[in-house]
Amino acid sequence: MAPVLSPLAVVQAQLDAYNAKDIDALLATYAPDAEQYVLHGERLAQGHAQMRDRFLARFAEPDLHARLLSRTVVGATVVDSELITRNFPEGLGTLEMLCVYEVVDGRIQRASFATGEKRLLPPP
Repeated sequence: MAPVLSPLAVVQAQLDAYNAKDIDALLATYAPDAEQYVLHGERLAQGHAQMRDRFLARFAEPDLHARLLSRTVVGATVVDSELITRNFPEGLGTLEMLCVYEVVDGRIQRASFATGEKRLLPPP
């Protein structure tokens, strides 16, 4: 049996897979019954099938990229501040996200996201 990854290693693997748009590697960082939420709010997805649909829709954006701004690890909780580049209907832009990951037995069990203001980039 492979050693259990630290919460830091799991979340970094998740970020790397997200930026590589590797859905299988990304889902491998989540527990099969993991849940995603708006921070202090509604559930966005539960389980790999729902998360797969959400991530694949996002991966269709050609310029999608998450840049880590800061990371804090406290026990099994990892909090990332990220700047996400997205292809919005109105054009290319960015938004800040606060991502709170709870890691259990080497996989993300619960993730909660707070989304900041969308900023459109000037056209090239």
